[in-house]
Amino acid sequence: MDVSEILEAHKAQYKPITVEKLVPLDFDINLLSAFDTNALDEKALKNNSKVEQYISDLTRDNTQLIVNELFKLPVNSTDVGVLAQLPDRTTSLPREKPLPKDRPLTRWEKFAKAKGIQNKKRERMVFNEETGEYEPRWGYKPKDKDQLEEDWLLPVPDHADPMEDQYAKAREAKKARVEKNTKRHRRNEEERSAATLAGKKDIKEFKKSELEIALAAAKKATAGHGKFDPKA
Repeated sequence: MDVSEILEAHKAQYKPITVEKLVPLDFDINLLSAFDTNALDEKALKNNSKVEQYISDLTRDNTQLIVNELFKLPVNSTDVGVLAQLPDRTTSLPREKPLPKDRPLTRWEKFAKAKGIQNKKRERMVFNEETGEYEPRWGYKPKDKDQLEEDWLLPVPDHADPMEDQYAKAREAKKARVEKNTKRHRRNEEERSAATLAGKKDIKEFKKSELEIALAAAKKATAGHGKFDPKA
């Protein structure tokens, strides 16, 4: 076999990198995509014996055109090799899901917004004027560990039983306040969940009957359908 025949046979195995299109393709190289608006061959698509080969050739040609555009881009030499600089994106892709709705404000958040109250995070380290050093407010070696408690002495109110334990009374009052705040927090969470499920921004938009139905649905919107939820 002649050498020229061998070269021609080897060349026939590969298609050329030049692809002719009646209508030039629109490219968005940033997304590595091309948009072909040329008419399809309806005869080839309806022929079961040729449709796969036709689609394969069409895909190959369009992919070759994308590769040709990539080789036209400017390149940079980096530590990982030669990289092409992709142009800016020209195609706007739609969102898969709709924009999230605004989360309804809780009672406390609405009150704080109306009063201009801002949450300030307390720093963990605090300066101890006695030692002249910064010490942690809590945790290992806290600042007030070796100091007397602020309530080491409690006054007995007027007209109170002098033998009454004021420390126990203060603990009971604190426990009641904690329980009250816990109930308020749980109520706010339920109202916010009800407003979210109903697609409303404010709990005030509900009528009384609608609010009862929404709260019942919010309470059961858990894995246990509200069976193991704490009762307010």
